[in-house]
Amino acid sequence: MEKVKAEKIIIDNELKPAQAYNLAKITGVEVIDRYRLILEIFARRATSKEAKLQITLAELQYQLPRARESVRLARTGEQPGFMGLGQYEIDIYYEHVKRQMAQIRRELQNIREKRGLHRKRRLELGFSLVSLAGYTNAGKSTLFNSLTKESTLVGPGLFTTLSTTTRRINVDGRKVLITDTVGFIDRLPLELIEAFHSTLEETIFSDLILLIVDVSEPISDVTRKLNVCLDTINDIGVIGVPIITVLNKIDLITDKSLNARIKQLEGLAPNPVPVSAIKSINLNELVNSITTFLEEYVTITFIIPQNSESMSLISELYNQADVVCVNYCNDEINVTISALPSFIGKIQGRIAEIGGNQVKIIEGI
Repeated sequence: MEKVKAEKIIIDNELKPAQAYNLAKITGVEVIDRYRLILEIFARRATSKEAKLQITLAELQYQLPRARESVRLARTGEQPGFMGLGQYEIDIYYEHVKRQMAQIRRELQNIREKRGLHRKRRLELGFSLVSLAGYTNAGKSTLFNSLTKESTLVGPGLFTTLSTTTRRINVDGRKVLITDTVGFIDRLPLELIEAFHSTLEETIFSDLILLIVDVSEPISDVTRKLNVCLDTINDIGVIGVPIITVLNKIDLITDKSLNARIKQLEGLAPNPVPVSAIKSINLNELVNSITTFLEEYVTITFIIPQNSESMSLISELYNQADVVCVNYCNDEINVTISALPSFIGKIQGRIAEIGGNQVKIIEGI
């Protein structure tokens, strides 16, 4: 350890407290397992209140079943206390942690309920929801920025994104919400999946998932990470949501290599679309593919009287639908719009309320 000047040893498997202590005693440096490493990375990346709460919950879930052994070591002098609580009886410590966990779960539930209200509001506004998913560092946030013209944090490190970020974009005249979420990883601990459920559930309620894969990596890594992502999507309860596999970073490989990899991924990668998010290559093809999987728009035309209520309605339509045309004639306004069927159903009631008539469904597009 002295030769390489190591400050910490990381074990890729789960360690019991006694194992971690014994290894640290032998080597003279701190020893942590894979789960602890992931928690440390998450803690450094967390910026929002929700992400910090989720990490604290995962930490407590990790510590609770290990508490008995840790407290035993503290009592026998094998290690100097346990989280500052080595003097407590084990049942007192358990109750302390359980109260903390219950409080955090209540706070996360409140956040989850608010997100549910926001999701309901989006549906009322007639927006489709597209979620970005993928192995950490596959380029999700870069693709998010390219599609939305935003500048959210990106970087080469793991788990740059721990909180959901949602923006509205226009896709072939349609209003679509796109959401960036936390990245997946091989053998993601169940405690972390549970802790981050309120974040990951955005994927569950999506109309479409863009599954981003770094196709420039060795094909064995591409296949392994793709399987991890598909398994995780299944584990969090996603059912019946279509998936487009975004083969990202094609600027780093040759066309010949790309074609070979696409062929190797047949049967595994649903609906593959090769792109380079950072170079904006093939993004138009991706957008076209997105439109094919979203619910078809319905086009209607109607006539409403010229008054303040009608002008307010038209203003809303420009924000929530694809306004094909608005013609003002005498005291009437002839309007043609395209939108989701659910939004059309709601808007027909508004048209009737303000004295509109001749609502005609032209086509579904």
